Amino acid sequence: MSRSAAFGAIVWLSLMACPAVAQQTFDGYDCTSDCSGHQAGYDWAERNDISDADDCDGNSQSFNEGCQAYVEEQQAAPDDEVPADESDEDSAE
Repeated sequence: MSRSAAFGAIVWLSLMACPAVAQQTFDGYDCTSDCSGHQAGYDWAERNDISDADDCDGNSQSFNEGCQAYVEEQQAAPDDEVPADESDEDSAE
């Protein structure tokens, strides 16, 4: 076996032994190591009822992206949506 063939076989085996790690995401945003910064930004936005992405202006990109994810999620849900159990109470009266 030639040196280049042996080297190629070693490279191939090492690639097979170390599968690629899937990138974690948080509502479409890429996380660096874990998504804790995104979760913190999302939780902060939820606690503070943030409705404008311009208010997501902290020092951390991941925190800001988590905050933005909350804002985007709130904009996607209609405000006048009534939960099914509440609408049933109205019809029972």
